[in-house]
Amino acid sequence: MPLDVFHEGELAVQRRAGLLDQGAHVSRAVRASIPGVARDFLARQPMAVLGAADEEGRLWASLLSGNPGFLRAESDTELAVAALPVPADPLYARLGGGPAPVGMIAIEPATRRRMRLNGYGTPSGDGFHVALDQVYANCPKYIRRREPHRAPGTSGSPVVRTRDTRLPDHLRAFLADADTFFVATTDRDGHTDASHRGGDPGFVQVLSPTALRWPDYTGNAMFNTLGNLEVDARAGLLFPDWRTGATVQLTGTARTDWDPAAAAAVPGARRIVEFTVTGVVEIAGATPLRWSAPEDPRTRPPVAPPR
Repeated sequence: MPLDVFHEGELAVQRRAGLLDQGAHVSRAVRASIPGVARDFLARQPMAVLGAADEEGRLWASLLSGNPGFLRAESDTELAVAALPVPADPLYARLGGGPAPVGMIAIEPATRRRMRLNGYGTPSGDGFHVALDQVYANCPKYIRRREPHRAPGTSGSPVVRTRDTRLPDHLRAFLADADTFFVATTDRDGHTDASHRGGDPGFVQVLSPTALRWPDYTGNAMFNTLGNLEVDARAGLLFPDWRTGATVQLTGTARTDWDPAAAAAVPGARRIVEFTVTGVVEIAGATPLRWSAPEDPRTRPPVAPPR
């Protein structure tokens, strides 16, 4: 795949990080079709994360779940998704109502494998189809091993517990203890991406009811997320509650802090990302899935000690 797989923002960040050559090398992993081994991987998954803009243009990341097989490759370039976000989710109306650029990540915490699928989604029955233009796997860094199961007696309707523009105290505490979240971003032309972020509990710092920050660790040198933020500051975050099936979704804007002193204060950080919260949605019972307590991943950056 040629270098032009990356847009201007991604190339600018690769250049600033001194990783332009490495980015060109890893660009070969990006395809416009689904490899055979990926079809089998997708068919096994009970969950995926979706990134898209709502009807007001705000970006969100949403959890999708279903029985294995709800993600199905109908051809090399078409993905069928037999699920929508729950009705209380900010993206439910958008995905059920018309075509939209979408970014997806299918992740298997038990094996620490993940696959990114970006394209254009159109409604189809109780789900949607995605015409794919980017398909690629990511390395297993920073994913904590967990085993899924379906909780009995979880067929009730999801309930919105919080809908606000600021983080209440209980959600500030929840985010500060998180070891995983997902982030949706977009480029200047609206092409959307969904990505994973992980670390020890405490790697997300909650600075105030409207401000978060987290370290950007060494990755694959693609800089899809930071490259998108270089040209469009909108972002959406999804924090799953692995124990209860609840989700916390945030929308807002983000920026990359390139100050070496800021990164040096956080062990393992190469850069710092700052996020401003403009919307909060907490949904209880967003998925019937529950996950085991995590095992330590092989690669885990340390968390900065409390100040």
